Amino acid sequence: MNSSKLLSIGNYDLRLHHLLIIGILVLSFTISFLLRSQPIEHGFELNEFDPFFNYRATQYIVDNGIDAYFNWNDDLSWYPHGRNISASSQILLHLTAASTYSIFGGNSSLYDFTIMFPVIFGSLTSIAIFALVRVIGGTTAGLISAMLFSVSLPILIRSPIGWFKSEPLGLFFSILAVYLLLSGLNSKNKKVAFSKLLSAGILTTFSISAWGGNQFFIIPIGIFFIVLPFMRKDHKFLIWAVPTFSFTTLLVSLGFERGIIDASSFGGIFLLVTTSFLIICTLIQNFSSKNKTRNALLFLIAFLIVGSSIFVLNSSLDLLPKPSHRYLNAINPFLTTTDPLVDSVSEHATTTLAQSFMFNSVLIIFGGIGVWLLIKNLHNPNQNFISNDMLSFTLIFGLVGIYVSSTFLRLELFASISVIILSSLGISFLIQQFFGTNQKHKSDIKKPIKFIFAGGIIFLLTVPLVYPPNSNAIALTQSPPTILNGGTVSPMVTNDWHETLLWIKSNTNKNAVVASWWDYGYWIQTLGERATLADNSTLNTKIIQNIAKMLLSSPDDAWNSLNTMQADYVVIFVSASQLNLESTQLYTLGGGGDESKKQWFMRIGGFDETKFVYSDGLSGTNLFWEQTLLGKMIPYSILGYVHPNNLGQQSESYVPGFVGIYEKDVKLDSDDEPLKLVHASPGFYKDEPGHKLVVLVYEINKNYTPTK
Repeated sequence: MNSSKLLSIGNYDLRLHHLLIIGILVLSFTISFLLRSQPIEHGFELNEFDPFFNYRATQYIVDNGIDAYFNWNDDLSWYPHGRNISASSQILLHLTAASTYSIFGGNSSLYDFTIMFPVIFGSLTSIAIFALVRVIGGTTAGLISAMLFSVSLPILIRSPIGWFKSEPLGLFFSILAVYLLLSGLNSKNKKVAFSKLLSAGILTTFSISAWGGNQFFIIPIGIFFIVLPFMRKDHKFLIWAVPTFSFTTLLVSLGFERGIIDASSFGGIFLLVTTSFLIICTLIQNFSSKNKTRNALLFLIAFLIVGSSIFVLNSSLDLLPKPSHRYLNAINPFLTTTDPLVDSVSEHATTTLAQSFMFNSVLIIFGGIGVWLLIKNLHNPNQNFISNDMLSFTLIFGLVGIYVSSTFLRLELFASISVIILSSLGISFLIQQFFGTNQKHKSDIKKPIKFIFAGGIIFLLTVPLVYPPNSNAIALTQSPPTILNGGTVSPMVTNDWHETLLWIKSNTNKNAVVASWWDYGYWIQTLGERATLADNSTLNTKIIQNIAKMLLSSPDDAWNSLNTMQADYVVIFVSASQLNLESTQLYTLGGGGDESKKQWFMRIGGFDETKFVYSDGLSGTNLFWEQTLLGKMIPYSILGYVHPNNLGQQSESYVPGFVGIYEKDVKLDSDDEPLKLVHASPGFYKDEPGHKLVVLVYEINKNYTPTK
């Protein structure tokens, strides 16, 4: 890069390459900001489900203060038990949003501020990853990583505008923490190193408080500590530097009510054990007069044997704390599908090879080049491309990131960061070889070849932005906010949910309790301002199971269950499509409403699916439509079945491959029934072909007398 001096400010010289660095970082931030802001064309709304609770929790801090927040038992959640918010939430997300709102909120509403919050922090993370990769592989690699991060599909779809969830802030804190950790370990100034390691420990705890998924960062960090004594010779430095980070992380965690990563947690134990290994291994090498490496390796073998034995024994004896099922599932893929509640969440679906390729596309190629170059560097230490300790961390982080992301779709974020780091190093090395960016690597390659190379790189990195047409980074970040399409597969935008939630707020008693599937709990609490039996925190599996059983019970048994649970209303959501036929109101069902989730209700409630759905897993049997409360609540009745590509092929009974055809039929609409329909959203009454979202509110008849 050009090093011409432009301006001197004290002892600092501003040079041309500094402006280039700033320009690329500004460009990365801007691209990231614009891509994340695309859903605004559909409406300025919070996106998905959790952001509505996070907004309400942040509003509570703004209105009542931090002390009240830490003593808040939310009576709108998990009625009648309530929810201890500070013990079961992403505390740092709420505190950070409330504090930044007080500073930067200005005249904007908190709702609007939280809509923009993920865009800001998601875009700032592109600068944080520049700092991290710069420590690992130099400025060029850092700049490339910032650009790649700004257009990374898995990261963009989990941090668009309105996504006031844990990932954007959590990733910002965690990447900044890893940067400070590596930078501190590389620092030649002990005071600077100490301050960076101290800050890294604090931010590690903050990152996990903001998003529990960041616990997976502890795995590569701990493994890195195990190999560090074999990579570096400055053992006197390591023996205090690494414990500074680890003990700071653990001590700061003690200040949080929620068990984030303390000495009694799985993550805390892992960090303590690996730090202890580093200390003991370092002491063994220091006090060995000869065969230092051999003695350290013997200790490593013993450590691995003992650790593996304890891990195996703990699986049956429960001697040590275990992570929750979803975290264990990411570590052990064989646990997939053993918990239907976890498996029912779309973001917990197992990542397929097709999805992995779509998410990372050509970066997989450059990531492979990066791995090859890192391994090659082991045999060419004079190449000065990357130090051995940074090489080790990169490979460890890459392998762990790709491994844990293979189980949950949500954790594809870790694979993306891993691939971005490896790709940045690979592309940086290729640029170095082709363009000879320093004296040690002068290039003899002719200019036409250089231009072809540069054009090829730009082309390969640009293609995923526009291809495939409906699955590229630009297209997939344009999806409307969930509350505007109900989380269905349809890209349509409606106000059905908003209208229904406003109806609940305006037409029900303030003390009313609403039963619904847990998906809609946060919406009902935040916009409807009413208590729910269950919500998206899924804290009480038993209650969710009871709701599933209630929906699939007979109307009389369901009425008894609802009264036992002290509910006053039941909300269901149906996704339907009206056929384009003249003077005939015929419909198909499916696309993401409760009619499509009923198989999960059956699995979670412990029912035999074959009794309620046919072989396609979706079409309801007569038993479902005639004898379950959910079947009665869905205001459509089956007329028959037709071939999807030939409406002339019809059948009164189910035929595999055929599609059900329905007509409108409100079955619970009188005071003589256990439930009565009291509100249907506008989509139910629209008489025009196309997709419809239908939100229905049923009031429980407290005076009903069961026939049994």
